[in-house]
Amino acid sequence: MSTASLPDSLEARALRRGRTAPAVRRPRGAWARRAPLLPALVFMIVVTQLPFLGTLAISFMRWNALDPAGRGFGGLANYGHALGDPALRTSILTTVELTATVVAVSLLLGLGTALLLDRRFLGRGLVRTMMITPFLVVPVASALLWKHALYNASYGLFDGLLTAVGGAGAPQPDWLSAVPLLAVEASLVWQWTPFMMLILLAGLQSRPAEAVEAARVDGASSWQIFRHLTLPHLRPYLELAALLGSIYVVQNFDAVFTLTSGGLGTANLPYTVYRTFYDGHDYGLASAEGVIVVALTTVIATLALRTVLSLFRAETR
Repeated sequence: MSTASLPDSLEARALRRGRTAPAVRRPRGAWARRAPLLPALVFMIVVTQLPFLGTLAISFMRWNALDPAGRGFGGLANYGHALGDPALRTSILTTVELTATVVAVSLLLGLGTALLLDRRFLGRGLVRTMMITPFLVVPVASALLWKHALYNASYGLFDGLLTAVGGAGAPQPDWLSAVPLLAVEASLVWQWTPFMMLILLAGLQSRPAEAVEAARVDGASSWQIFRHLTLPHLRPYLELAALLGSIYVVQNFDAVFTLTSGGLGTANLPYTVYRTFYDGHDYGLASAEGVIVVALTTVIATLALRTVLSLFRAETR
């Protein structure tokens, strides 16, 4: 080896040492920070991922409790039967309609409520707490409240108000029979409007006050400030609220089961899976339908995560 190449080789070794030395220490620090999270990660895998893998395996099997002798590997037959089932296709359309209506109306009401609660007035903290209360009610308790205290044709609040306004001859509709899907949507809107309000209220409070004051000094009206400053600022918060609300509402089971028991065209995807499993005792088909629900929810969750990341990037700029 020539003397000219010796310094080059020594320099290359020094550079390699400089590159590899920090790489040896970094994993130790990284593992020291991540080690406390390992129990939670293991618990999450055991509770969520292992059951899903079991459901995925069962979805490829012929497994009906009423026909134990016919149990075996069925391939994609369950998925073909699920996607070709008219009841499942109808439940998909019902789920889309239910989710879109609840999320859109909750967003509009949440935006209006957030704009009102963003103003300063006496007792604002108490009013905010009271507005959040519907979101804290257990879903089954909320559905029972709407079913018996509000919708009941004999002693419900809605029919009582109609009687008070129109007298004894006022119509007394059975809301759950007359407008079943609308009745389910109304109960969910009541429950999810506070969720939308919280997210949008946080967005309003992060709005730069200097820009709003400058616009008012320049003579901008309240509508112009809302249209050109507030609404563009709230756009990522609106997207986040819509996507997170869609993830939860698309999986809703409590309201449909409690209010209508899936009848009168209100059966959504989770309730259809429930009927297949408990009424039909077809574990393979129910598992395939459950995997389809998870796939659809994952698509929405991916969009929600992208929105959250874009929101964080905008906040750190």
